Amino acid sequence: MRSSEILGLTFFRVEAAENMSKILAVFGATGVQGGSVINYVRNNPELSQKYKIRAITRDVNSEKAKQLQEKVEVVQGDMLNQASLETALAGAHTIFAMTTPSFGPGGLEVEYDSAKAIADVAIQKGSAYIIFSTLPSVIQMSGGKYTHVTPFDAKAKAEQYIRGLPIKSAFVSLGFFMENFQSQPFLAPRQAPDGTWVMSRHISSKTQFPLIDATGDTGKVVGAILAEPDKYESKTFCAAAALYTLEEIVTILSKTTGKTIVYKQISLEDFKESLPFAPDLFADGFSCQEKLGYFGPDTQKLVAWAAENARGRLTTLEEYLEAHPLQLE
Repeated sequence: MRSSEILGLTFFRVEAAENMSKILAVFGATGVQGGSVINYVRNNPELSQKYKIRAITRDVNSEKAKQLQEKVEVVQGDMLNQASLETALAGAHTIFAMTTPSFGPGGLEVEYDSAKAIADVAIQKGSAYIIFSTLPSVIQMSGGKYTHVTPFDAKAKAEQYIRGLPIKSAFVSLGFFMENFQSQPFLAPRQAPDGTWVMSRHISSKTQFPLIDATGDTGKVVGAILAEPDKYESKTFCAAAALYTLEEIVTILSKTTGKTIVYKQISLEDFKESLPFAPDLFADGFSCQEKLGYFGPDTQKLVAWAAENARGRLTTLEEYLEAHPLQLE
């Protein structure tokens, strides 16, 4: 065989290897964030060729997992079980990792340890890239004033750990989920004796919330990183469609529900008493947001950058509520 043929064969092999689909391991596959990433990648002509999806879930026998099995590879993976993580991440090139809050004792460390376990196994298995769903540290932003927002602080601690590892990484920091208006009824408007509906918080009506359709748009944000991983390495997408004041939110809710909804600022004590669980967490979180912004002093600029760089326009609150009407009863 001539040397030119050998060189040509070598080139062909290299090119073929480069064109092979890379395994994208997605945690939270049956949930909001992971599900959004899977749907976006599957339906994107470019990314569906670039990546082979491996959906990771704790319960492969759940109804949602069974539905996923008809579309992608589904494997069992539990952050509390290293052996299962080692199996789930074997051969994975890129990982989308997210963790769920722990509201029990030591919740911050429990959630941090889950993220750390994923990252450590990723290094062990030779993965090339981690995209982690993070949040800003409320303790750090507030100079130690607000200490109860453990889901934010746990993710921020995990982000710093991942940044120190010998692996490429990027981060998505999602705003307040539009889904929360339905999934967290204790934060939704409540009917007053006069028939109007009242949304109550202990913070100013001018406080701004970065809102995102997490189900519809997380994939657009993560998709930007998957499409150009080198461009966005080490960067954080502080993702939201826009910033909305509480005044604007109740106006939009009124318009889309056809009901009269108003905002009422109440005392901190009354707000805490209105919550069925984690009153200090919500109180500290909203207080920090009012004074310092959800993503800190540069929230507006960070949100604008993320929306501009996402792969596709992000859904407005009006559009979300038209598609998913809020049911007030």
